[in-house]
Amino acid sequence: MRSRTLLTAAAAFGLLAVTGCGAADMTKQGSPYANAAGAKSVTLSVQSWVGARANEAVAQYLLEHELGYRVDTVQVDEVPAWDALSQGRVDAILEDWGHPDQEKRYVTDKKTVVDGGQLGVTGHIGWWVPKYFADAHPDVTDWKNLDKYADQLRTPESGGKGQLLDGSPSYVTHDKALVNNLKLNYQVVFAGSEAAQITQLKQFAKEKRPFLTYWYEPQWLFNEVPMTEVRLPPYNAACDAKGTKDPASVDCAYPTTPLKKFLNADFARKGGAAARFLKKFHWTKQDQNEVSQLMAEDKLSAEEAAKRWVHTHPEEWKTWL
Repeated sequence: MRSRTLLTAAAAFGLLAVTGCGAADMTKQGSPYANAAGAKSVTLSVQSWVGARANEAVAQYLLEHELGYRVDTVQVDEVPAWDALSQGRVDAILEDWGHPDQEKRYVTDKKTVVDGGQLGVTGHIGWWVPKYFADAHPDVTDWKNLDKYADQLRTPESGGKGQLLDGSPSYVTHDKALVNNLKLNYQVVFAGSEAAQITQLKQFAKEKRPFLTYWYEPQWLFNEVPMTEVRLPPYNAACDAKGTKDPASVDCAYPTTPLKKFLNADFARKGGAAARFLKKFHWTKQDQNEVSQLMAEDKLSAEEAAKRWVHTHPEEWKTWL
């Protein structure tokens, strides 16, 4: 988170490993599917959150139906995805929430990855309460007043403290550090996945129960469960620098991040129409949420959701080709 999962780092490396005798220079490896039987092929890294899957669904649909490529996908955690991108095991990451260490290593130093441009969507992580609770208790939107409501936000899983609901344990969050450093009477509880977290939030909202949750924009759930953000201590450069050295020291809000795309450097140079298309891929939060909701709430397949969006927004995607 946003860092999220389907695979552990070890499992991801196992999935992406090259077999054979002798050491291989992985930075020279192409997509495992590249040029198979003469086919034009692209391999995309896909993250587990639905917004990232929406990007991939539309990109895949257009690459296949408009440009004649075969598209393969690999699900990898955020940090291992950078390693895979550098190695050429995937060709592109379409939604990166900011990994300065990886960007310096692979873009600046090794030059095995290149900036693929802005996605067009701004990402923001924060703590949120349902609007109906904020309307009834306006002061809950200031973190300094959260302990006042800890008893109302307690659950069987939070051990006598207020519950701060997170998604997957693999997400890169600072919530445990924030709770500790702000001395809040709360316990971080992991739902297990984005889907499980959404299920819990919808159930809370159905029963008009209060909740405090780690959540993020863009996300289609805001359309169904309006939420109000809790103001944490403002993000600043000093807090960022301190947190980079020691994540356990973080005591400020999350940054707002313009989301970016990154391409394998060789693919960017030699990927032809596919590389040019992915560099031009650029849409809005509303676009992403529309496809995300079709997939997550309306239960359309990724291909069907993408097809529906493509057929209703030709004025947008035709500029990418």
